[in-house]
Amino acid sequence: MKLEVIHENEEYLVVNKTGGLISEKSPFEDWTVEDQVNKYLTKKKRKPFIGIIHRLDRVTSGVLIFAKKKSVLVSFNELFSKRKVKKTYWAVVKNKPTKEKEKLVHFLFKNNLKKKADIFKLSKKGAQEAILTYEVMGKNNFGYLLKIKPKTGRFHQIRAQLAHIGLPIIGDEKYGSDQKYLHLSICLHAQKISYQVLGTKEVRSYQTDAPNNEFWKF
Repeated sequence: MKLEVIHENEEYLVVNKTGGLISEKSPFEDWTVEDQVNKYLTKKKRKPFIGIIHRLDRVTSGVLIFAKKKSVLVSFNELFSKRKVKKTYWAVVKNKPTKEKEKLVHFLFKNNLKKKADIFKLSKKGAQEAILTYEVMGKNNFGYLLKIKPKTGRFHQIRAQLAHIGLPIIGDEKYGSDQKYLHLSICLHAQKISYQVLGTKEVRSYQTDAPNNEFWKF
């Protein structure tokens, strides 16, 4: 699979991650997005620095940023810790949402045994607050397109919260979907990421189109 570069400067590389690949190098994977980035950057520099700023689940496609300098990685880590990075996702769900737009507030517990997130309405020991908003953007023969803005960044948050209210993402069998999608992928796409440059008022944004297949035709 060819790496799709959205933007590149001296500080970082922004790519459109393909669903089915994990973000970071692993001894258990033959090919990852980090491997793609390394192959791309070694054409320009023999031993490039590649900093993992954030990750997307294997099953998720979309905007992913890699630092090209350690100082840039440190700066982005600060931005993420202070919640100065904003993300927008698109998802396709089979069932019709009961509301056109809604704010979801739950408590999420990472179930390491089952490798999934458990969702609760009320606070529970070991669970973290999970907040997102969604808005219905369109409808096609497969289902409904949602625009999602997570306010927190929890494990499997979007997948688990939507499934909890009866809206599992198409292809996400782990969270109750009964529809097939692409191999090792679900209908969840990180469409946009934006952040405010530290110490300035400048806002930088990067976005990408949805995967080019019939599920995303709206």
